[in-house]
Amino acid sequence: MKVDFDTQIFAAQEFGGISRYYASVAQAMRDDFDVDAKVVAPLHFNAYLQALPKRYWMGRHVVRPPRFTSLVRVASMGLSVPVHCARRADILHETYYFPLTMPSLARRRVVTVYDMIHEKRPDSYPARDPVRHWKRKTVARADHVICISEYTRKDLLDLYDLPPERVSVVYLGYDSLERRLDAELGSDFRLRVLGSDEPYILFVGQRGGYKNFSGLLQAYASSLWLRQNFRLLCFGGGRLSEAECEAIKQLGVEGRVQQVGGTDDELARCYRYAALFVYPSAYEGFGIPPLEAMSLACPLACSNATSIPEVAGDAAEYFQPNEPDSIRQAMERVLGAIDVARELVVRGRAQCQRFSWRQCAGETLGVYRQL
Repeated sequence: MKVDFDTQIFAAQEFGGISRYYASVAQAMRDDFDVDAKVVAPLHFNAYLQALPKRYWMGRHVVRPPRFTSLVRVASMGLSVPVHCARRADILHETYYFPLTMPSLARRRVVTVYDMIHEKRPDSYPARDPVRHWKRKTVARADHVICISEYTRKDLLDLYDLPPERVSVVYLGYDSLERRLDAELGSDFRLRVLGSDEPYILFVGQRGGYKNFSGLLQAYASSLWLRQNFRLLCFGGGRLSEAECEAIKQLGVEGRVQQVGGTDDELARCYRYAALFVYPSAYEGFGIPPLEAMSLACPLACSNATSIPEVAGDAAEYFQPNEPDSIRQAMERVLGAIDVARELVVRGRAQCQRFSWRQCAGETLGVYRQL
């Protein structure tokens, strides 16, 4: 079987979950299943692709321009056309949404839908957000659609007039960060990052809107026991904004909430040495951070919303994301009972074994072969 992944996401993202997904799947298809899978990206500035040997992709890595990135994407798509036509792949897997049809002699077209958040939460995006229109066009021309969770499939079928047999579910894999750990002791790490050896609660990623950091912050501030015994550490997502700093001050937790950034090595340490990882998002198409936390023996408390229970299974303490008191109670249940935390760690180790890029690639190939 010959499979082409198109250039779209690789000419749009330097880093990001979607481009990591396709780079990982293309690699697993070649390495584990001996499939002629190739990312066709004549011009790209993607770090994951650049890190792979050229047998997995064809094209040229360029420096990301400060502006006009959309022109790079369009130019790369145009340059892709003769390559796709020459390869005559069995499958063209479109890596993002675009209103125009990419000319190709591929036998079948497939697209992956990651979530329906643009449709369900339009207030989170600009008024002229084109993604909804582009997605509908892309899905309409696809012979088959892959969704990354049952919840996303349900949303798609609720919102689009599609026959259910045209839509399959293939869960994502994840990259374990365990190999990035070094010999630094937890106490040394906490002293270096926090300036204190106090235990901490961890939040990872973007904090705005449906990511619901504000709900976590309110929950944390409402508990005298949590405030006195645990710091709240945010990894990534940029520096705390003025509005966030003001909220922290108003809630009386100034000096107890910190934000840090860094490499995957530093993220791995954050997970490993956290007393608890909290994932309060109100909407996710899948959710990789819970898998990262579980793989590094970090207890997990997370929303019982959307696709998140599909990922976390029985290895999390659940809460209602729109109820700060529910979040607080979940944190206190885990942090107040060592046996609860230990049981979550054991279950988490087992749960994260259900997800891998090899399995994701194999199930994706299973979808292709049915077309």
